[in-house]
Amino acid sequence: MEEELEIAIGLRIRQLRIARGLTLDELATASGVSRAMISRIERAEASPTASLLARLCAALGLSLSAFFAEEDKLSSPLSRRNDQQVWRDPETGYLRRSVSPSATDSMVDLIEVVFPAGARVSFPPHAASHGMRQHVWLFEGEMEITSRDTAYHLKPGDCLYMPVGEGHVFHNPSDGPARYCVVLDRGGR
Repeated sequence: MEEELEIAIGLRIRQLRIARGLTLDELATASGVSRAMISRIERAEASPTASLLARLCAALGLSLSAFFAEEDKLSSPLSRRNDQQVWRDPETGYLRRSVSPSATDSMVDLIEVVFPAGARVSFPPHAASHGMRQHVWLFEGEMEITSRDTAYHLKPGDCLYMPVGEGHVFHNPSDGPARYCVVLDRGGR
């Protein structure tokens, strides 16, 4: 199953890159990801980390949710849990579930994340994500999120609003998993 997802991710990146008329070099420049790494991902020889995949998606003008949406599916206002796309970051093990119905015209994506104890993920600033905003609403556990130069310690029920493109670090300082919802607004202001 994991190998199938790696193949699907590589194929999707290649299709999107070609559809946008980008060469490997142009996508590498736009995303800050090396040409060699993009090529390896497209051939399913490497699994992208969450940070790397987010940079590629931003350079392609997509959110992670839009990237994982199944384009061939008929649009439905209902997204059943068993049909939702799930992806595990190979570096940290964090689990990301795309909750929003795919193929709708909404500029908002809902994502459920289960973040392992002690895990840390850095999303560097990236111009392609400017204008996107997110709310991180913590349900269980603890999270430390750094946005710009400010660190926030979240406990269950807390919600943090921040721009996506300015970069941030997610860290679970506890000895148990954290579960939260990301509400991503791709429309910006």
